[in-house]
Amino acid sequence: MPSIPLPDPPLSDGVVTLRPPTEADAEGVREYCQDPEVGRWTVVPSPYSLADARAWIASAASGPAGGERAEFLMVSAGDGRPLGSCGLPRIDWPDLCAEIGYLVAAPARRRGIGTRAIRLLSRWALDELGLERIEILVHPANEPSRGLARAAGFTEEGLLRSYRDRKGVREDRVVHSLIRGDL
Repeated sequence: MPSIPLPDPPLSDGVVTLRPPTEADAEGVREYCQDPEVGRWTVVPSPYSLADARAWIASAASGPAGGERAEFLMVSAGDGRPLGSCGLPRIDWPDLCAEIGYLVAAPARRRGIGTRAIRLLSRWALDELGLERIEILVHPANEPSRGLARAAGFTEEGLLRSYRDRKGVREDRVVHSLIRGDL
């Protein structure tokens, strides 16, 4: 697996910036992961502790060197306030495909922050990493997340039945995709 060169400077559109998380971000990450909606739709532990945040930050730091994944903190381009996180938690290098995962902090929802972040990350993954396909996998009942995927330009392709284990339960996922030709 090739190592992943992180963007320098960080990805930004002037409203949202994607940058690697640091130890200084641990409390902010812990805070936005306390939201019950995060635990409802993701594998994020609930309750979410400071130790969980520090473990995620450490894991995010090691992912690019191994070529396995790239995780970013979404922050306000103006004041650096944490707005959520997004990344490529699964990269399939032989098929040049990756999955995007994200969570948007409650105060940043329904303001276009997630859409902006996913667009920045997708373009970087396709243009700079040379990937050909990006996927977003969403629980069928998670309408806000499905809407975010569509707003970011992804095409809803269909239902993957009993696709993934989440907290001990096999769940369906709706797959959305973006390919190079969609840009």
